[in-house]
Parts: sequence; structure tokens; C-alpha cells
Amino acid sequence: MSNVQTKNKGSISRSSWKNSLKRDWQLYLLLLIPLALVIIFSYGAYPGLRMAFMDYKPAKGFSGSKWVGLGTFQKIFKDADFTRALRNSIAFNILDLLVGFPMPIILALILNELRYQKFKKVSQTILYLPHFLSWAIIGSVALTMFKPSSGLVNVALMNAGIIDSGIPFLNEKWHWAVTYLMIGVWQGMGWGTILYLAAITGISGEQYEAAMIDGANRWQRMVHITLPGIRSTIVTLLIMNLGRVMGSNLERLTALGNTQVKEFQYQLAIYIFNKGLENNKFSQATAVGLFQSAIGVLLVLLSDRIAKKLGDDGLL
Repeated sequence: MSNVQTKNKGSISRSSWKNSLKRDWQLYLLLLIPLALVIIFSYGAYPGLRMAFMDYKPAKGFSGSKWVGLGTFQKIFKDADFTRALRNSIAFNILDLLVGFPMPIILALILNELRYQKFKKVSQTILYLPHFLSWAIIGSVALTMFKPSSGLVNVALMNAGIIDSGIPFLNEKWHWAVTYLMIGVWQGMGWGTILYLAAITGISGEQYEAAMIDGANRWQRMVHITLPGIRSTIVTLLIMNLGRVMGSNLERLTALGNTQVKEFQYQLAIYIFNKGLENNKFSQATAVGLFQSAIGVLLVLLSDRIAKKLGDDGLL
């Protein structure tokens, strides 16, 4: 009897798989495209990581290059440029997280409270648009708007009598740091609200109705219903963002940088580009990239474990 049941289960599972494949073959076909991209550009690059443990010479290839073990890592850890790039990357990524992470949450809560749907949709569209602009466009617009003497922002402030002379938003390192962070928040906050708004739609409307009957105002409903309802989404995205604390965006740094702010602009992405492509030190560049990835994975695992101990589901 048990053998018959096992055979029936096996045939059912095979038939259901065949039926699902026959029914949704278009979806499976579309799925092959992103899977192929991930395999080729992510997993396909893994064999190249051995360059981090070699004195890699392009002319000799992998077979002719000398193995040096951890020698490349010892070299970069003693490099003053690496130390400066690492310090700047950690500092700006933590500031990016502190300033930028709460903004999509706040924006999603505000948009959720809007009752005029047409205005809400227009606002969402305007806020999403910066995400689709390249950093080359954002950088050129920012350089035009924030020029000390003729930039739109400085001219408006001087005409209003708020300042007497132009502020070097992108030409002095401390002003550049604030401007760099604010532009990053502006560019990403609209897109980040999509996930939170999607999570808010999953909250039962009955909870809001019950709270309104009990006399809860908008603020109380937001604090006691909306925020707890999207808590798991907040924790998941926070864990993912913590994994990027060691990273840096070469496009963003290049578009907004200049020689006058190089002290703060010099981050790991710039270091890898200079060492790997400009100076042909591919082993050092690969070692730094591997170091970034390893620290990122450790941060994700650690934050996930802490989240689970605090009672959340976590990411993994």
C-alpha cells in the first residue's frame, strides 16, 4: 500500500511540474534571461578571484603568474592610500546609512497619508525620477547649480540676502561632504519608498478602522499600526544596507568629485580603479574587492543574527 502511495505521489509531482511548465513556459523562458546574466556576470567571475592570491601578470595569464598567498593582502594593508580610502568609505557609507535610510520610510509614511490621489501619484512620479538619471547627468546639473558665483542656488541665496558670498558646495571638502550626502539622499529616497508603500498596502484596513473608532488620530495610527506593520521590511532592508557599508559608487564619486575635494573623494572605488586599471595592479584591485565582499557578508550575517535575537525574522 505504501509503495502505491509513493508511486502516486511521485507521478503527481512529476505531472504537476510538467503541467506548470506547459502552462507557464513563457514565464520560465523569461526567467532564463536574468538567471543567465547572474551566472555569467556574478558566478562566472569567481575563478578570477584567484588573482588576489597571485602576482598576476596579464601577459603570463593565470598559468604563468606566481602564487603569493596572502602577500597581496599584506601589501594593501600596509598601503597608506588603502587606509585613507577605507577610512573615507566607512565614514561616508555610515553617514549615508544614518541620513539616507530613514528618508524613504518617512517619505512613504507621508505619501500614505495623502488623500488627494492625483496629487499623490504626481508626487510619487516626481520623486522616483532621480533614480533613473545617470550620475553623469546628476553631476553635471549639480556642478551648474552649486557654482560659488553663478550657480542657481548661490544666486538665489544672495538675492534673498541670506548670504553675502557664494558657498563652495562642491569646491571645499566639508561643504562637499554635506552636498554629496544630500544629493545621494535625493537621488535614492523616492525609489526606496516603493518597497515601503508596497508593505503598507499589505496592512489590513480593519486595523485602521478599529483605531479610528477608538479615537486614534493620524499620528497614533502611523506609530502604532503602520510602522509595526512594515517593521519586517525595514529590518530586511537595513540588513541589506549594512552589507554595503564597505562599498562605494565610482560613478557617484567621479561625477561629483574634483581635485579640490580629493581628500574626502578618495574612497575604495577610486582606489580599485586607480590600482587595477590605471596602474595595472590587478591582484591588488581584486584583493580589495574580495576584502570588501567578505566584510559585507560578515556584516549581513551578524546583523541578521542580531535581528533574530531581537525577535524579527531577519533576512536569512
